[in-house]
Amino acid sequence: MRLSRPTVHPVQAPPTQAQEGNADAAPFGVQMKNPQGVPGTLGGLGLRLAQASFAAASLATMASTRVFPSISAFRYLIAAASLQCFWSLAVASVDIYALLVKRTLRNLNAACLFSVGDGVTGSLTLSAACASAGVTCLIGSDVQMCEGNPCARFMTAVAMAFLSWFALAPSFLFNFGFMASKLARR
Repeated sequence: MRLSRPTVHPVQAPPTQAQEGNADAAPFGVQMKNPQGVPGTLGGLGLRLAQASFAAASLATMASTRVFPSISAFRYLIAAASLQCFWSLAVASVDIYALLVKRTLRNLNAACLFSVGDGVTGSLTLSAACASAGVTCLIGSDVQMCEGNPCARFMTAVAMAFLSWFALAPSFLFNFGFMASKLARR
């Protein structure tokens, strides 16, 4: 009895990207999910709300002192914390909208806008916090004038400004890295 034997026809596999010389590229059609912390994710919204709350705490603590209008570094901290609070709340509202309509904010224009805004507000907040920390150190340690000044409030306001900047740094790095990777592919 003669049985049929299966015939195997060799099929040539398409070349992989490693064979084409691009070993680092992702397979065709595969995209990385949005990492938490980028705009349009819950992590990004959490970072923005943390930035805004720390900036608002710094602003409220420094504004509650009667001495801040007479020292320029403290006025600068008030201005920088106000700008940081407004910027973070504006971007948080964009994040909320993106989460509600289930849209991603990972495009080049949004990344450029967010990274420039984060860079400007981050630079202002960090420089204002450093200047205010220097004045607070001068008042508290060097000339020992804490008896007539609310040094604890100054220190709290400066600490909140630094925490606001620490919450801003990951947002800036995510946006700047995404923008740089998009520009590198052009």
